Amino acid sequence: MDVRTSEPTVETTAITPANLRGRLFRKYALLFAGIVSAALVANGLLDIWFLYHEQKALLIRIQREQADAAATKISQFVKEIEGQMRWTTQLAWTAGGMEQRRLEALRLLHLVPAITELTLLNASGREQLKVSRLAMDVIDSQTDHSREVAFIEGVGRKVYHGPVYFRHESEPYMTIALAGARRDTGVSIAEVNLRFIWDVVSQIKVGEHGQVYVIDAQGRLIAHPDISLVLSNSDFSHLAQVRAALVASSEAGPSKEQSEGIRGEQVLSAHAAIASLGWLVFVDLPVGEAYAPIYASILRSGALLVAALGLAVLAGLGLARGMVVPIETLQRIAARLGAGDLGQRISIKTGDELEVLGEQFNSMAAQLEQSYATIERKVEERTHQLELANLAKSRFIAVASHDLRQPLHALGLFVGQLRTRLEESDRDHVIERIDAAIDAMNELFNALLDISKLDAGVLAPDVREFPVNHLLKRIESTFAAAAWEKGLHLRVVPCGSWISSDAILLERCLLNLVSNAVRYTVEGGVVVGCRRRTGRLRIDVWDSGIGIPDDQQRNIFGEFYRLTGPHRDESRGLGLGLAIVDRLCRLLEHPIELRSQPGKGSRFSIWLPLAAVRSEQAAPSLFTKDVIDTIRDKLIVVIDDDEPVRDGMARLLQSWGCQVVAAASDNAALASLAEHVRQPDLIISDYRLGDGNTGFKAIERLRSALCASIPAFLISGDTAPERLREASASGYHLLHKPVSPAVLRATLNHLLRHSTGSHEQPQAVNV
Repeated sequence: MDVRTSEPTVETTAITPANLRGRLFRKYALLFAGIVSAALVANGLLDIWFLYHEQKALLIRIQREQADAAATKISQFVKEIEGQMRWTTQLAWTAGGMEQRRLEALRLLHLVPAITELTLLNASGREQLKVSRLAMDVIDSQTDHSREVAFIEGVGRKVYHGPVYFRHESEPYMTIALAGARRDTGVSIAEVNLRFIWDVVSQIKVGEHGQVYVIDAQGRLIAHPDISLVLSNSDFSHLAQVRAALVASSEAGPSKEQSEGIRGEQVLSAHAAIASLGWLVFVDLPVGEAYAPIYASILRSGALLVAALGLAVLAGLGLARGMVVPIETLQRIAARLGAGDLGQRISIKTGDELEVLGEQFNSMAAQLEQSYATIERKVEERTHQLELANLAKSRFIAVASHDLRQPLHALGLFVGQLRTRLEESDRDHVIERIDAAIDAMNELFNALLDISKLDAGVLAPDVREFPVNHLLKRIESTFAAAAWEKGLHLRVVPCGSWISSDAILLERCLLNLVSNAVRYTVEGGVVVGCRRRTGRLRIDVWDSGIGIPDDQQRNIFGEFYRLTGPHRDESRGLGLGLAIVDRLCRLLEHPIELRSQPGKGSRFSIWLPLAAVRSEQAAPSLFTKDVIDTIRDKLIVVIDDDEPVRDGMARLLQSWGCQVVAAASDNAALASLAEHVRQPDLIISDYRLGDGNTGFKAIERLRSALCASIPAFLISGDTAPERLREASASGYHLLHKPVSPAVLRATLNHLLRHSTGSHEQPQAVNV
């Protein structure tokens, strides 16, 4: 930026009453008002014209995008049916196994409600099996279908979509034929009830009164939000937009002219083709609703134009009276200032407001000159901050993509091995490896969840006074085995001091520090000890690792930052451990220090306030774990609208000896509980349920209906800050998916043991 700092140039304009003659005033007043009014009118009319056409083009483009999106959803609906059918074409036909084939075909009809009838043909076109919702099953009829179009096209093209036909002149159907990759696997032919496309079409919202519908190649209606129009076998080939779309190619765009809708009203219509099926998806929006925002915007622009014209006339009369001559000087100086010559100054000697205006103008120019001198520095600072943010984002995406894909890839490989016939020892080994991969994923997700909790501000420290030696013993028992496996010596020095802190959050800090020390130490050992310093206690974590270079010591406490080098363990972690430690220490107001020397090791230190309490009788049992299993024979309600999750949870709880009522909603849970003679002991609900319902509402509804304050907690995969704040405000314990069985069982025992003799909700603890 070119900012001039030369000496100010002063231009002086003297104005006397003789200059303000009546003719000059009238001329400039009329000229000013006329020019401004003409410019406003021209600009306003052009804005209105462009606004109208741009808004109309935008509206048409939006409708086409809606039509394309609807076509994609319908095409995906058909592809999902094909995907469910494809497994029926994988095996060659043999003499045995017909009953198993029949059971699998019935299972397909159960999984895909849209399939009404399924016929399985062998490679020569002979019917081997037919299952139907409307007729008796037929097994090994050997009926010859080899000359039928479905079989011929299915063998030749692998996938065949038949034309739409109507059964009993009401329900639309389509034939789908699928051939296997090998010729001896035969052809599967399904009769698909297209009435189920209504579920897809009815969920697409187009304005307030718009609608989406589907037309086949003959112009017949096969899907519409009003199902009665479909069941009446309606033919809309006479509509102008349908007729034009049928004549045009499948790539034809939306009609830009309004046309008559299905119900006779004028609509703005757009369509998209489903090429593989020969169908057309139309999106109609009533003209009145479509153009209402345009007309309202034009009306507002017209009103503003009229107001601007009035103001222009008034301004012309007022300004011409006193600024006929000074306006030129002001304009000239303003142009120079706008060009960057901030050293310009103006001097007006009129003894009135114009002179004050000139002085203010000069003051503004001086302030701009001073402000512009620092703009480049501020721009550079902001640019640097944006670059750092982009680097952090890129680093997170790269690290998260790698570290989350690794265990997912391993899980896929292990699950593939489980599908084969393994020996018991091999199967146990694969299961152990699956557990290890799940643990790795849980570690990554928990680190991200900790960052989300800290960002959301839902962690409230529970500061108490306790002996630090309790914490040191837990650290030693946690990492002794890991250090021994790496051939390291772990030494934890006992300490008799008492400290004042949140035991859970402080333990999390030390766990991360010691875990990093063990991970990044190749030989030697790790020492954890304490030192008293002037009313404070310093906990040190020493390691004999390779150390941290000086240029990286400031960066290691940043998010998603991991050290690089030949001895670094990059197989696990997102680089969030020290970022979590740093944030927790700031939350607890415990300063953290780092001393490190490459090749010799590192020392992380946390400063803690010493406690005044010394009596062992006052020591809180902050680290006591649940050791009594209280869940056997308990009646537990599980509410989750995801069937696989609900089924898995129910089976796990039943394997622990619990009685389980599993339901997709609170209504279904109440209906199932009517069969039990006692009230449930605990409620588990997913946070997000169907139809906009939440776990909060479901739990409160069950409590209200059963007239009891039953212990309950939530499970969710949503780690957004606002969701964490809602859960914290509600008082319910919140577990985040994926939840390990050990954590789930510990939570159940904790809530059930605290609810013995009282159904008050125990206080949730954020860990």
